[in-house]
Amino acid sequence: MQDAGLAAPPILRRAELPGDLFARDQVRLTSAEFFKLWEAIEAEARSLDAALPAPLRIAQAMTSDWFDPELFAALCSANLGNAIERIGKYVRLIAPMVITLDRTPVQTTLTIDFLDQTKPPPNVFSAFKLVFFVQLARLATRTAMKPLKVGWPLTDDVPETDAGLYREFFGVPVENMVLGTLVFDTADVERPFLTENHKIWLFFEPSLRQRLADLDRTASMVERVRSALLEALPAGDVSMQSVSKQLGVGTRTLQRRLHEEGTSFQQTLDNVRSSLAEHYLRKTMMSSAEIALLLGFEDGNSFVRAFRGWTGTTPLAVRRGTA
Repeated sequence: MQDAGLAAPPILRRAELPGDLFARDQVRLTSAEFFKLWEAIEAEARSLDAALPAPLRIAQAMTSDWFDPELFAALCSANLGNAIERIGKYVRLIAPMVITLDRTPVQTTLTIDFLDQTKPPPNVFSAFKLVFFVQLARLATRTAMKPLKVGWPLTDDVPETDAGLYREFFGVPVENMVLGTLVFDTADVERPFLTENHKIWLFFEPSLRQRLADLDRTASMVERVRSALLEALPAGDVSMQSVSKQLGVGTRTLQRRLHEEGTSFQQTLDNVRSSLAEHYLRKTMMSSAEIALLLGFEDGNSFVRAFRGWTGTTPLAVRRGTA
């Protein structure tokens, strides 16, 4: 923020966060506070230059000299694919999100989803993460790498000037997509990073592993189950046994911990599915069959019945805005 000419005090005041927040050790924010901070960053950037979105303002200042943990870990990687995999492993230290990488011999698709669907992330944050990955690739390869496609959930109030600036930065127009998405040529994803440094990464990674273990230890079981379900839902394997194995606990322990936190595995699964379903119905044009597949249902009818049980209404009523 400082390198981008954004002063912390007014941003923290806009976000209604403590003025000494960045001077504290081991700061933890809720999802709502984290997203509010990013909204404040965007508002402050606009107050200085109404024509320049905050993600592009920060990208202009982004250099390989920054000692930002995320950037540093990425620059030490062998290539962009390796960097994204590393960031994806430790991303929960940065934000309540999940990064997925889908590779084919021709194209590689990066998508960003969020662990907390109760408050949708501001577009500025989705935009920043995609700008970050593209700028990272350009810094590390010393090439003008550009994605084949880029998109995030666009709103009607996005200024046309913003669309032009993002098109100029990415080299392709931004499309309206359900999730923050980048599509690269796989050859670009495998292009060697000139900044690779395996020895420094071996020195640096243990502290990240420890921080992730500390986060898991302090996170509630509900939070851990929600995170595991978000990763497992698209594959359709959302059994308690599968989630227990992923979390490294027995099914009885999982049931007991959730009961102590006032819920159950089925309630947590239903809550995750319900919030995701409403998000997809209100923000996308996906069919009920497509949403059912993403939520791990066998067919559209099963999804409709479950949705009525969760909400007392139908997916069609929510889509039409009558519920």
